[in-house]
Amino acid sequence: MLTQFGHIGLLLIAVVLFVASLPIIAFLMRQIGMATKKPTPVKLSTYESGMTTVGKSWVQFNIRYYGYALMFVALDVTAVILYLWAVNLRELSVFGLVLAAVFIAILAVAYIYAWKKKDLEWK
Repeated sequence: MLTQFGHIGLLLIAVVLFVASLPIIAFLMRQIGMATKKPTPVKLSTYESGMTTVGKSWVQFNIRYYGYALMFVALDVTAVILYLWAVNLRELSVFGLVLAAVFIAILAVAYIYAWKKKDLEWK
């Protein structure tokens, strides 16, 4: 049992050592002069598209954008799950078909609810 998880343990140790070494490497690079100690105003400016900003650079976004983002993620997850279901269709048989139908029905109810609340309309 221990040998089965030996590779995972070694990987976890490597990850912890790598993550712990990053701040040390950054500190050492700053001490030997590889990183700038006095950033210029150009380096401190906000970079988005290379063009100078017009108006305030800190703008509050409408909360509806987060709803659109969540629905986009839900559609992506749906596509991935349905693709995996379609690949293993013969192995899953009727039970897999029922689970896929339940999954799609839950998502349909959620989208109908969002549609009725008019969350899908661009205002």
